[in-house]
Amino acid sequence: MGLLLFKREFLAAIRSGSKRTTIRRWDRPRVRAGGSAFAPGLGWLAIESVDTVELKNLSDGDALADGFRSAAEMRKTLRRLYPSSRKDNRSWFRVRFRLP
Repeated sequence: MGLLLFKREFLAAIRSGSKRTTIRRWDRPRVRAGGSAFAPGLGWLAIESVDTVELKNLSDGDALADGFRSAAEMRKTLRRLYPSSRKDNRSWFRVRFRLP
């Protein structure tokens, strides 16, 4: 069991199913595939997969699954949310989830 916090701006997209992934900056995975995570404002999420990713390799398709129009828009938002990411010695993780 884990915890995933989402900005309020993403909750509607998760509820509608247009956001099915989230990119996180962690030192290690905080949730596990096959497990669940609690998300305040949403309830329990089923975790389908957790993968290490490189931002530069994410495509527009990856961005669409994350609720963004393009990979460029997603990268810009992630850099705003994680301003010290270039020097924090952590990794990017893509978490694929669904509402049960």
